[in-house]
Amino acid sequence: MSYEEKFIFEDRTRWQACGEGMKRQIMGYGKDLMLVKIDFEKGAVGTMHTHPHTQSSMVVSGSFEVTIGGETRTLHGGDGYFVAPDVEHGVLCTEKGTLIDTFTPCREDFL
Repeated sequence: MSYEEKFIFEDRTRWQACGEGMKRQIMGYGKDLMLVKIDFEKGAVGTMHTHPHTQSSMVVSGSFEVTIGGETRTLHGGDGYFVAPDVEHGVLCTEKGTLIDTFTPCREDFL
């Protein structure tokens, strides 16, 4: 996939391992925005971390314990969350599922 590609097809987009029990597909990006799909196996952990990007995410399926700035909530398909820059956050997948993450600006470290 190249920078600012117009159409991205799931069956032509490679998966990247991104942790035990997790894989991601970059579903579109430009300099100022990135869309990423992450599949989680039950029990997979998106470890606590920070980054300078603004992040907004949606639970497509499954169930996740999401911790943002020391506060934890359980989210299910259709729910979402917002993470301001440099705020510590992470997830625990409690039921196999998928997240859609958006970042601004683009997460160059994912490319």
